[in-house]
Amino acid sequence: MPKIAIQGERGSYSEAAALSYFKDAEIITCDTFEDAFGSVGKSADHAFVPIENSIEGVVTQVCDLLLRKKLFVFGEGLLRIRHCLIANKGVRITDIKKVYSHPQALAQSRKYLEKIGAELIPFSDTAKSVMMIKEKRMMDSAGVAGAYAARLYGMNILRRNLESHSSNTTRFFAITGKDIKPEKRAYAEDMKTSLGIIVKNAPGSLYRALGSLAENGIDITYLQSRPVPGKPGRSAFYMECRGSAYENHFKDAINDLRKHSESVREMGSYPKGKGFLNNPKIDA
Repeated sequence: MPKIAIQGERGSYSEAAALSYFKDAEIITCDTFEDAFGSVGKSADHAFVPIENSIEGVVTQVCDLLLRKKLFVFGEGLLRIRHCLIANKGVRITDIKKVYSHPQALAQSRKYLEKIGAELIPFSDTAKSVMMIKEKRMMDSAGVAGAYAARLYGMNILRRNLESHSSNTTRFFAITGKDIKPEKRAYAEDMKTSLGIIVKNAPGSLYRALGSLAENGIDITYLQSRPVPGKPGRSAFYMECRGSAYENHFKDAINDLRKHSESVREMGSYPKGKGFLNNPKIDA
């Protein structure tokens, strides 16, 4: 059974996603993304972390860690985010005076929460807010989290699907300590590759770097710039491309890319996520 590090408490969306992706795993909870990355190869075999939310965008801390740490992506999964209003047993919606959750969850549920007139209080973690409300036996409060948190902590779901956008989805990466070569039959259209580059400090370097990929038939599907620590005004670029870095034309593209870059790091080739993660054991 693999040990999987996540950021957040038991009952979080990250844990639900990890258990859905790996099916059978021991979860290692971490306070920060830095801790989750740092645990790989030590207390954990892999980490499972969010890289992007369809509403809030890229998770910048994870993006920065991918650029900085010598770890690799070997899998991708999509989790449909369904926020629930969760309270102690016996509490009714009309009793709720305060609602706690992560700021993003509160923002994504604001349209409904404003209707009940409760005070919205930002909290560090969705699942942790539910755990706190139970531990303190708060009968005038509720948390916003996933159904798995309610099941795990023995709480009641007062209302489901609070989110304003029904398409709310978070994309997760499976992270490990060494590059895992995908099976040959998995090449091409079903594969993605993550790269991190710092282009040369010269006019047109980014244009030429990206052009070297296009000239070799590489389709860039995602591009994100991030500041380079200690180098004011310089940017590193995180990108995702279609295909596998083990294909010959992809290898040629990376060789050309290096000509226009100070550094190029291959972060792994992996099957792209298809459909939503699902685990009947934890999905309520």
